[in-house]
Amino acid sequence: MRSKFLETIKKYNLVKKGDKILVAVSGGPDSVALLLQLAALRNGWGLSLHIAHMDHMLRPGSEKDAAFVKKLGEKLKIPVTIKSINLKTRHVKGSLEELAREARQDFLINLAKEIKADKIALGHNLDDQAETVLMRLLRGTGLSGLSGISAKRKMRGATFIRPLLRTRRSEIESFLKRKKVGPRIDPTNKEDIYTRNKIRNNLIPLLKSKYNKNITEVLANLAESVSYDYEYLDQLARRSLKGSKLRLNTKKALKLHPAILRLKIRQCITCLQGDTRRISFQHIREIEDLLAMRPEGSVVDLPKGISVQKTRNFLHFYKR
Repeated sequence: MRSKFLETIKKYNLVKKGDKILVAVSGGPDSVALLLQLAALRNGWGLSLHIAHMDHMLRPGSEKDAAFVKKLGEKLKIPVTIKSINLKTRHVKGSLEELAREARQDFLINLAKEIKADKIALGHNLDDQAETVLMRLLRGTGLSGLSGISAKRKMRGATFIRPLLRTRRSEIESFLKRKKVGPRIDPTNKEDIYTRNKIRNNLIPLLKSKYNKNITEVLANLAESVSYDYEYLDQLARRSLKGSKLRLNTKKALKLHPAILRLKIRQCITCLQGDTRRISFQHIREIEDLLAMRPEGSVVDLPKGISVQKTRNFLHFYKR
């Protein structure tokens, strides 16, 4: 595991000597292993580490996870910031899982800015990558979705890194067993209440036993290959139609290759909301139809309060 960890860091240029890294630690096996690996590099690389833990208060006993993380930080002599938030009292509509993800992301980005961290480290592993690719494929996706989880990604001024992305979950569990570290285990992981859990507990075991025993590696390799293709096309799209990031010249946009046009549309949406979550293939098709077929003044409404309006010469992307 150690060699894969260091190889991933080197391949994607994730960590530099002297970095200050905010480590997201839930208390589960992945994040605990990530913390221990980074702590082992601390002296030799001159790293400064800070632990972040968020208690969503979604299940009984979650406060014990926070206590575990706090004690682990004290043992390793690493400062810990813990935030508790009762999401059930804030949940109005939409996915509670999505609300938790957004709250955690806000917490990490704000804390990273506060302590002036260079990076935010997350514990996603190879199995997570394979599950993500399958989940997005089942929901319907394009190249961006098939590229899976990025080893390194900038978002809202913060740099997220995932040094365990090429490490198997079984390797992480073996590592912790050798270290005699007992992480916190979320009992809901075994329940088929979320799509990811169903994929992890049912679909992947079926694919392994009936179709390809190496399906996890195959899917992870697919994500890596697609990510290179997507990155190249994304760069081409950014160089096309230079100007405002929130509008497209209609005449010029109609001359673009469909692949570049769709990426350009996604870039405009990302500029407004930071990502393209909840933007489906159908949404992109509607915007294409708006561009090519609908009259001036027509509007397409998207999730998260984003709209696209067609005027005489442009498509305008804005928050309504």
